[in-house]
Amino acid sequence: MAILHRQSGRKKTGGRKRRNRKPKKHEMGSEFSAPEKGEKKVEKRKTRGGNQKNVVKRAEKINLATDGEVENVEIESVEDNPANPNYVRRSLLTKGTVVQTSEGKARVTSRPGQEGVINGELVDE
Repeated sequence: MAILHRQSGRKKTGGRKRRNRKPKKHEMGSEFSAPEKGEKKVEKRKTRGGNQKNVVKRAEKINLATDGEVENVEIESVEDNPANPNYVRRSLLTKGTVVQTSEGKARVTSRPGQEGVINGELVDE
């Protein structure tokens, strides 16, 4: 079923609003891709305008920016996820997730489900 990002069909009082038009393509969203730690797997998704979006399904490395240089480092474990505490248990990688790497703890700065790559920066402890 389609996911739509638009106003609710209910009023404050709980009554139903009348539909004045059909749903539009630009209001459509997508399912949560749930990118997790594991062997690399990137999926392509069709977007509007004939373009494509890369979606990370699984990843085992992170691009760490340190002192103007970028290193591709192995992700050892997921330490913290401010989006949802259950994501740590499932090892899901979303923006803001803190992961343990060989360089130390790093925070994910990219949106893996939207951008197709996992970038991050070291966290000061």
